Amino acid sequence: MLIDTHCHLDFPDFAPEQDEVIARGRAQGVARFITISTHVGKYAGVLAVAERFEDVFCTVGTHPIHAHEEPEASVAELVELSRHEKCVGLGEAGLDYFHDKASRDLAHRVFRTHIAAARESGLPLVIHARDADEDCAAILREEMGKGPFPALIHCFTSTRALADTAIELGLSISFSGVVTFKSAQNLRDIARDVPMERLLVETDAPFLAPTPHRGKRNEPAYVADTARVLAEVKGVSFEEMAAQTTANALRLFAKMTRPQEDASQKARGPGADRQSSQAAE
Repeated sequence: MLIDTHCHLDFPDFAPEQDEVIARGRAQGVARFITISTHVGKYAGVLAVAERFEDVFCTVGTHPIHAHEEPEASVAELVELSRHEKCVGLGEAGLDYFHDKASRDLAHRVFRTHIAAARESGLPLVIHARDADEDCAAILREEMGKGPFPALIHCFTSTRALADTAIELGLSISFSGVVTFKSAQNLRDIARDVPMERLLVETDAPFLAPTPHRGKRNEPAYVADTARVLAEVKGVSFEEMAAQTTANALRLFAKMTRPQEDASQKARGPGADRQSSQAAE
């Protein structure tokens, strides 16, 4: 069993075949899909995908490259939106100095707002960090000093220094298909040293398809290829890597229902919860 902790199933790339994409993921052992918000203003579309599928969950937040495109969401607004039963996290939010579209002041402010929402809600923040390692680490240290909050750095492609800071602060680190690329030995060296209990896997689909699918549109089924490479890097079996990363994801995204709960609900029948409630009354 695997969990794709980061994909974008609401993107137009998947619109013609959402059902088929989910089915292919399930066939590869993907038991949970977390579709990630990039615009608070488009949260309804993200949520609609999560509501369509029993095993799909979502987050709410604004990607740093879109921070200048929509009104700033307040902490209260983010927390309120995150109360939906299918929303299991905040973000993705963070810093992106590669695209550098928002002013630094705005980017830092939006990042801190999402951190505060994660702290208040108790839901994990999905962090995007690109070419901004020093500022990202500084903000994380400062904000963690104000009070703890759960978080992960997704699609990790940064420096060892940021990885070390994340681990020191209690964050998790998620690796995408980039870790499978031939040119990514440095990234595999960092992954080797990340504690097993802090590792997550993702696709970031439709982007960054892993080897041997490079050049194709990425999709959740391919998370298995990333997990296999991480297993080789860590010197463990694929089964152990799958079990560990799944346990890690379920612990971090604690609001997300467990796969065994799906089976239990199906066995009880669609009216079981209502009937149990009526009996209790």
